Amino acid sequence: MRALASTLLLQTTRDRSTSGRRLIIGLFILLAGLFVSACRPDQPADGRVRIVYWEKWTGTEGAAVQEVVDRFNSLQDRIYVEYLAVSQVDRKTIVATAGGDPPDVAGIWAAQVATFADNNALTPLEDFIEADGTSVDEFLSRYMPVYADMCLFDGRVFALPSTPATIALHWNKTLFREAGLDPERPPRTLAELDEYARRLTKRDPDTGEITQIGFLPQEPGWWPWAFFGWFGGSLFDEEGEVSIGSDPHNLTAMEWVRSYTEEYGLDDITRFTSGFGGFASPQFGFFSRRVAMVFQGVWFDNYMSQFSPGLDYGAAPWPEAGGGTTEGPFAIADADILIIPRGTSHPKEAWEFVKYLNSVNPKAETKAELGGMELLCLLQAKNSPMHDWSPYFLRAHPHPYIGVFRELASSPGVVHLPMVGIWQEYDREITTMFDRIRLLDTTPNAGLAYTHTRITGTWNRHRKSMQRQRSAAAKAARKLPGTDRSKPNPSQIE
Repeated sequence: MRALASTLLLQTTRDRSTSGRRLIIGLFILLAGLFVSACRPDQPADGRVRIVYWEKWTGTEGAAVQEVVDRFNSLQDRIYVEYLAVSQVDRKTIVATAGGDPPDVAGIWAAQVATFADNNALTPLEDFIEADGTSVDEFLSRYMPVYADMCLFDGRVFALPSTPATIALHWNKTLFREAGLDPERPPRTLAELDEYARRLTKRDPDTGEITQIGFLPQEPGWWPWAFFGWFGGSLFDEEGEVSIGSDPHNLTAMEWVRSYTEEYGLDDITRFTSGFGGFASPQFGFFSRRVAMVFQGVWFDNYMSQFSPGLDYGAAPWPEAGGGTTEGPFAIADADILIIPRGTSHPKEAWEFVKYLNSVNPKAETKAELGGMELLCLLQAKNSPMHDWSPYFLRAHPHPYIGVFRELASSPGVVHLPMVGIWQEYDREITTMFDRIRLLDTTPNAGLAYTHTRITGTWNRHRKSMQRQRSAAAKAARKLPGTDRSKPNPSQIE
């Protein structure tokens, strides 16, 4: 578990001393063990196997998954699932796994599958799938390809979706009307997006200060990596090498980001956005009706109902910017996922629960007939990752634009973030560069070149580290009596 502890160290401390690192690693593993032991209840008297499920959700999303857990517990008498909402669930799960006492099931994010797999922290799921009499290909074919792909790493199944998401353009129809724009027609091209943004921007006639803005690339600033693909660029080339600084489309994307600051003024934008609250607040730019257009996920309607009830809005595919296909619009997809950490005490029972959460009844006509996946996605008002949606799911879904998100998920132009073990570092570097460019602290050329150099070094070191780990594991496997040398060790990443 040394690699796992090293990953934890990089995420939790800047202490460079050897003794400091060892102390922190030891304390985290000790605390993780105490946390898991305190949270893992005794086995129930009814003879069921009790498994612990860690998840990130609280509030309405937590209540939704608790309802699904309760249904699973009521449908059979062999397994009892204990749901626990855990802050920083990803870090605590990887630490608990390193300490040898992980939860039975954990809900993390698709972006972390590669990192967990690289650190040998996941239980592969192929054997469970095949033991149920289904081939892996057949099992995964139930999902839209973009979501099935997020569960794979190096050709192995390490996760399954819990709830998915796609990101759409949202616009305020009232502000469109006031600007003389058709409220039912969102921008369809990048040029239209820029033009609509100008027409939707207002300034105080006396002070010149911005009082309303049509669009800003940094609102909310959660997916700067997606702008490259939107403009037809790439983060890795066909040979698997870093391409953020070598793909000319990426330069076009960052020049576009910078153009908004240059057009509307850095000081004016800074002053205007300083009054915005956090995403989950009425002061958020779109909720407070001060930003007319944003890119946001399927979950946005839930927050809008809470923080800006009555807001008249629409949702549509991304405008064409050069990165889409002739068959469908560009889009980005993401997902919350379920994993069975390596070393859990009840892997078979954990699989039964994960399998239930990924069950679907495409003929369901009532809520009681829904499978676990559609029940959870309906309660959280999100799109299902499955190819087939039941009549009840479509009829009862509370999201007024759920069809848009389904369309985006199945578009030939849909993408997801790269499944690489260094994604967290790559994403941080991109976000830093994006902020520096929009703040006019660096040029697009210089920012891309600097980021390219840094990530190339990180990527090369990571690949060498993985090669060393595979080599050491292969040597250890050859020394084990009865080891089949013709097959890779299933505990290793191929």
